[in-house]
Formats: sequence, structure tokens, C-alpha cells
Amino acid sequence: MAGAPKQILVIEDDPSVRTLLDKSLRAKGYVVETCDDGLAGLTMLERTRPDLIIVDIMMPRLDGMTFVEAIKRNEATKPIPVIFLTSNNDPKTMIAGINLGAKHYMTKPFQLDELLSKVAKAIG
Repeated sequence: MAGAPKQILVIEDDPSVRTLLDKSLRAKGYVVETCDDGLAGLTMLERTRPDLIIVDIMMPRLDGMTFVEAIKRNEATKPIPVIFLTSNNDPKTMIAGINLGAKHYMTKPFQLDELLSKVAKAIG
């Protein structure tokens, strides 16, 4: 990675998945911020501009779809690429997620190497 390390925001309510993503992304040289729901994610975006957001869909307080709708309506956060990482494998939900502007939609359980590859492609 040339230049400053890329920053990734992980929004995931499952502590074990959140920890796995945090450690794995840091091992690849990314700067990682984490939070446990979409509401906390929106608050975090008030003070930081990540290069990529990885977000779950089914979370308390504010779900991932509503979170992505909100950031895609805001001109300041609209360009940030998003990867959905969720246990929701319903085809209609997948299509809705891509239509909201997500770069990728991955379902759990997931292959870590595949996710890291999609992260690298999404933020170059």
C-alpha cells in the first residue's frame, strides 16, 4: 500500500466477527474503526471519513440497510464504498443491497481471503 494507510469502518453486532475483521484487516495494514450498530456508525461518520465501510444488515437500533440508505443520501458520505457482510442470504435482500449502492454483498459464513480480496479491490 502506497501512501497513508486506508481506513475501514466495520459495523457488526457480533463481537467475535467484529474482532476477527478488526485483527485481519489490521494485519493487512489497514486502520480499522469498529462499532456494533448502524446508529453508532452514523455517529462515527460525523468525525471520520473511512475509505470503506463493511456493514452487517441485521443489527439492533439501526440496521445496515437503513444505515446505507442514510449515507448514500448524504453527499459527504455517498462516495464511500460499502460491503455488506451478513447472514441474510435472501436474493431480494441481496438485490436491494446492491441497488442501494453496495460494492459487494457477502453472506456469512464467509471466506476471509475472499473478503480481504474484495476489500483490496474496493479501495485499491
